[in-house]
Amino acid sequence: MCIPNYDQFAKFYDLVMGDRGGDGAWVIDCLERHGKHTTSLLELGCGTGSILTQITTVPSITGLDLSSQMLALARSRVPRARFIETNIASFSLGEEFDVVICVFDTLNHLVTFESWASLFAATSRHLRVGGLFMFDVNTQSKLQRLCEAPPWIHEFDDCIIIMDVQPGKDGITDWDIKIFEHIGGPRFDLHHEVIGELGVPLERIKAELSPRFVLIEESDENGTLPTNGSSRAQFVYRKC
Repeated sequence: MCIPNYDQFAKFYDLVMGDRGGDGAWVIDCLERHGKHTTSLLELGCGTGSILTQITTVPSITGLDLSSQMLALARSRVPRARFIETNIASFSLGEEFDVVICVFDTLNHLVTFESWASLFAATSRHLRVGGLFMFDVNTQSKLQRLCEAPPWIHEFDDCIIIMDVQPGKDGITDWDIKIFEHIGGPRFDLHHEVIGELGVPLERIKAELSPRFVLIEESDENGTLPTNGSSRAQFVYRKC
């Protein structure tokens, strides 16, 4: 399996990760500048639908995710959207879209570069000529910095979360997430999941995309050109 199911994490995801307003704003801004006439949009790794709920001007929106629990939340949040449970590294829908997006470091959760390449190829097959592919990634530098930081501990509502990021095997960073859910009195339920992220040099990503796509925009978290020392890199490509 190329991406985690988030079986334990789904119902806590929005509480822990927030509403992803910045990611949605970036997608909307790119649509306004590069895709004014977009009528169909596909999100890869849509999770609970937090990005799609912000995209109100596109008539037809579709979300893909491997987690049935995430999709159940997404359907209740964005009832006008179509949601499909499938692996984003090897999806086949038999149709084309004006725009494909893959944001909030979803790509990093594919823990082999072969899976990244497969996703890029599938995206190309599902984009019309001239269509846009918009995505972001956590860089290797950011993942390394997270590994060097102490565990993140936070209390919210009736839960306590402990997130410890550590280096794993084959360049994968392991996010060890423990959520203690208060169920009454002194009792807590433990929800535990280990989620991997793969960091990839930006040059390798661009080389893989270059036969099928033309790069039209790139930026880092500061709005400047991304480097391997940046924390996040955002890309907008157009299908050749």
